[in-house]
Amino acid sequence: MDILLTVFNYLGLFVFAISGAAAGMRKRADLFGIAVLAFAAACCGGIIRDVLIGSLPPENILSWQPAATSAAAALATVFFYPQLVERFNNPVQVFDAIGLGLFTVLGVEKALDFGIGPVWAVLLGMITAIGGGMLRDILLANLPQVLRGEVYATASILGGSIVVAGHLWPVIPEQYTTVSGAAVCIVLRCLTIKYHWQIPVPRITRK
Repeated sequence: MDILLTVFNYLGLFVFAISGAAAGMRKRADLFGIAVLAFAAACCGGIIRDVLIGSLPPENILSWQPAATSAAAALATVFFYPQLVERFNNPVQVFDAIGLGLFTVLGVEKALDFGIGPVWAVLLGMITAIGGGMLRDILLANLPQVLRGEVYATASILGGSIVVAGHLWPVIPEQYTTVSGAAVCIVLRCLTIKYHWQIPVPRITRK
């Protein structure tokens, strides 16, 4: 299980960093800006989670590996951005969806390890998953995806709930529910992107 979570962590850091760097490329940011956006997208959700649960110093600034992973992803994005666009059309959304699922289950697992209750564990998983993307969008002066009516945080909550359910009712091995939670979140988010599913947005009526 520890190996699985470690793999999820570094894979999540890498893909979220790509989403941040790709967003910077689209906005024509300089190299420093691209590196900052990659780090923000990859690491800041986990930092917020660790501060909230009292895991200090936060894991993502306690060692050099998270920053190095985000820097490597940023460099890879700079060199291969045309290929990413050609292959994925919108690499920001694609890699953001993968990171959303991976970081959701990581956040839930860490919250449960620290004795957080089921409901708040799900919410902390969501915060872990959406925190970096929100900061990325704010730095680029964009309305964060979680506030645009898209099925985004909802996908994270559903994936996190599967992980919590696996802990409360351990019918199958823990690693299976962890993988299932991440997969459900990623698939739901990708379907949302493909079919443009939206959460209803209230209309303002003017008198």
